[in-house]
Amino acid sequence: MYAIFSVLPDKRNKVDEILKDDIVSRQSIVLRECSALGLKDLGLLILIEGEENAVKRSKELFKDLAKVLEGEQSADAYQRFKKESDEVDSGVGFIFG
Repeated sequence: MYAIFSVLPDKRNKVDEILKDDIVSRQSIVLRECSALGLKDLGLLILIEGEENAVKRSKELFKDLAKVLEGEQSADAYQRFKKESDEVDSGVGFIFG
């Protein structure tokens, strides 16, 4: 299970505090600027992937700070996160393979 959050620049200073939560911090967490993923106007994107209860907790913690991406927007962003990860993995494999 996963959730992707969009955090605008004026609220970024609170992100680290939420990501230190005991339950949320144990999940897979990836932060990227939306422009790095080829997206616009979404600020900082945070992918939290892991156990269902932890993803639900992250949604509770981010509710006043970030927008949860949903539907096609969420699927598109998730696909971009995974594509970037795959490209990094294949590049490392090429170097050390």
